[in-house]
Amino acid sequence: MILTHLSVRDYRNIPAAEFSPGRELTVICGQNGQGKTNLLEAVWMLTGGKSFRGSKDAELIREGAGFAVLEGVSQNQTRENNIRILVADASAGKKGRSARVNGVDRGRASSIAGTFTAVVFAPGHLSLVKGGPDGRRKFLDAALCQLYPDYIKLLRSCTRLTAQKNALLKQYYQTPDAAELLDVFDEKLADAGTQLSLRRQAYLAQIKPDILSIYRDISNGKETLEVQYEACFTADEPLLERIRAVRGRDLAAGFCTVGPHREDFSLFLDGRDAKSFASQGQQRSAVLSLKLAEAAGAQKITGEHPVMLLDDVLSELDDARQAYLLSRMEHRQTIVTACDASLFAKTDGKVYRMESGVLSEC
Repeated sequence: MILTHLSVRDYRNIPAAEFSPGRELTVICGQNGQGKTNLLEAVWMLTGGKSFRGSKDAELIREGAGFAVLEGVSQNQTRENNIRILVADASAGKKGRSARVNGVDRGRASSIAGTFTAVVFAPGHLSLVKGGPDGRRKFLDAALCQLYPDYIKLLRSCTRLTAQKNALLKQYYQTPDAAELLDVFDEKLADAGTQLSLRRQAYLAQIKPDILSIYRDISNGKETLEVQYEACFTADEPLLERIRAVRGRDLAAGFCTVGPHREDFSLFLDGRDAKSFASQGQQRSAVLSLKLAEAAGAQKITGEHPVMLLDDVLSELDDARQAYLLSRMEHRQTIVTACDASLFAKTDGKVYRMESGVLSEC
């Protein structure tokens, strides 16, 4: 999978830009605050209209413009796709994010997940180690949505059922036949939630060997990383039984306390919880291991290596870890941002400069 061209209009601080990355390494250099990450994010938006910074629509549209337009051309082994993402506010008459592929209207942008695949690493992803479980669930869900379009429907179903059950729990004592309604929600949530959890567990088990081996290589064998999934049910206690067992607690809390929306996975370094003991460098290495394993897993599953998007990835790595990462960029399309392009002086990468939202090729 490669991106051959990207056209950006009125996206964040970028009034207009034309971007043609190389087939392997492309470097976007410039000082902080100039728009490098915005351009990288624009590439990521082609995967399904999501911002890896969790931004709202209004934040993605350049000030004074009613909408932003991203148009990209991707190629895989069998075909070329022209992808168009529109982000509009109310003034444009079509609020939200919509997509077209090869001129065909596909509705909401998330519907095109899997058409163009990428893996992104940004400094904010360090929260995968020390942050809350929501970010780790999103890591798994984002990967699965790109790989399996039907997973999006399952995820939406679980999210909707959880929200509906929470609403009922809040109004339980004012709702007629609330107990019977809650029984129905519990059964539906247990069914969808079990499927969702099993998909997450299977995916993590599939990429786990790569996570561990990549971290071993990055650390030069000095440390051992372990990954442990924390599911919402067990073989001895199915999800429906767990949900029923905590009904009293749910009613007291006013929300679902058990389900796939509460799952997590933990990282351990030499047997110690990385959340408590990992240094900044170890956190970065662990997240890189997760991201590189995600890319390797995508290639095994689809036969296509996703485009790698790396935002300021070398800044806190020592020379050995920088060299290892640079070696992983060979023979696959990688787009990186950096304040100092000299970090990539020994590579044959294509170099662009971003200044005040204006992109130019060096």
